Amino acid sequence: MQYWLIKSEPDCYSIDDLKRDKKTSWSGVRNYQARNFIRTMKVGDLVLFYHSSTEPKAVVGLAQVVKAPYAEKDPDWSAVDVAFVEKFKSPVTLSQIKINPKLEGMPLTEQGSRLSIQPVSKEHFEIVKKSGSIS
Repeated sequence: MQYWLIKSEPDCYSIDDLKRDKKTSWSGVRNYQARNFIRTMKVGDLVLFYHSSTEPKAVVGLAQVVKAPYAEKDPDWSAVDVAFVEKFKSPVTLSQIKINPKLEGMPLTEQGSRLSIQPVSKEHFEIVKKSGSIS
């Protein structure tokens, strides 16, 4: 199993939208490195759902890959389907992530990390998940 972080602007598609829809196609990614990450995703992989371009920026819940990578209309680009798992009781803000020494090295904290899809270590995934599940 692999672990991921996906970014979405909440005014475009939020964790509440995913909860309502139950699952969605994660498509429209137009960065080659992020596309390559999509192509390595597998059914069952777990995903941290991150709200970007908002204040506060935060991991707000969990999703799971439920359909293996497939080509979009343009075969240069790929998508996966993700399903809602959980909305966190407490969002885990970017500021909280940056000051937690146990999350050092998480790609999200690196300068210039703008990728909409990023790999996450199991350890970092579990720390963020535990932090969000605590009310």
